[in-house]
Amino acid sequence: MNAPSRLPAVPPRRMPGPWWRIIGATGAAVVLVALQGCSAIKLGYNQSPEIAYWWLDGYVDFEGDQTRKVREDLAALQQWHRTAELPQVDTLLAQAEKLALQNVVPAQTCQIAEGIRTRLMALAQKAEAPLTVAALDLEPQQIVNVRRKFERNNAEYRKEWLEVTLPEQRALRFKQVLERSETMYGRLDGAQRDAIRLQIERSSFDAQRSHAESLRRQQDVLQTLEKLHAGNPSLAEARAAIHGVMERAFNTPDPALRKYQETLLREGCDSAATVHNSTSVAQRESALKRLQGYRRDIKILMAQEP
Repeated sequence: MNAPSRLPAVPPRRMPGPWWRIIGATGAAVVLVALQGCSAIKLGYNQSPEIAYWWLDGYVDFEGDQTRKVREDLAALQQWHRTAELPQVDTLLAQAEKLALQNVVPAQTCQIAEGIRTRLMALAQKAEAPLTVAALDLEPQQIVNVRRKFERNNAEYRKEWLEVTLPEQRALRFKQVLERSETMYGRLDGAQRDAIRLQIERSSFDAQRSHAESLRRQQDVLQTLEKLHAGNPSLAEARAAIHGVMERAFNTPDPALRKYQETLLREGCDSAATVHNSTSVAQRESALKRLQGYRRDIKILMAQEP
């Protein structure tokens, strides 16, 4: 989900991590692929149900009729997304396009970020019904599979973010921000790179704290799936349970963590505005051309038959 956010180079409010991969992955690939580079949009978007299926299967390990049902649901979700959501994606890109050649303020970059979040929430809401049916259909071993996948993800996160020094953390974050920025603007000069480094040094980002929230989301998913399997809920009760997981993933129940996430969002908006406002005319024209290319491909996708 980088395209509209790359112009202001702002990370949207932290989206559900492992939770999104298992509960939201039904539709996540649709959005993620749709917002990649121009050359990847048309091919990737049309393949997104298959991408999402293999992503989900990596957590669950589907069997028998589950495979057919999940693939059908993913195809239906993509068809809905093409009609209902791609126009919204195009609107976000148009908003970013209008900002490309001018200076911006943090509120404008936050508006783009919030737009991305809103689109993801709409996608999650649409995916809620098929995800409920899929959750009720899971076998005990498949819930174990999800737990083990979470554990592997956690080990990778610890290795990459927690078992390193603070300078190594900052170097990784710098690399990520620089890659996103240069994909949009072209090569940044030394002063622009130094500004990004300074923003990272001043950031409130806490890898351990972010990981703790990820662990909470994982446990929320697992406990919900286990309760659904152990009980005999009605479809309405099961959907309410899945809705609760989604709601808590987008809006953490921890007030301190909500404040932390809001701080990160505010800092990201400030940083994005600073980076954008430091760009040259040529760099802004590069960003404009890329955004225009995204919009051309999105419009082609909207016109295609499902």
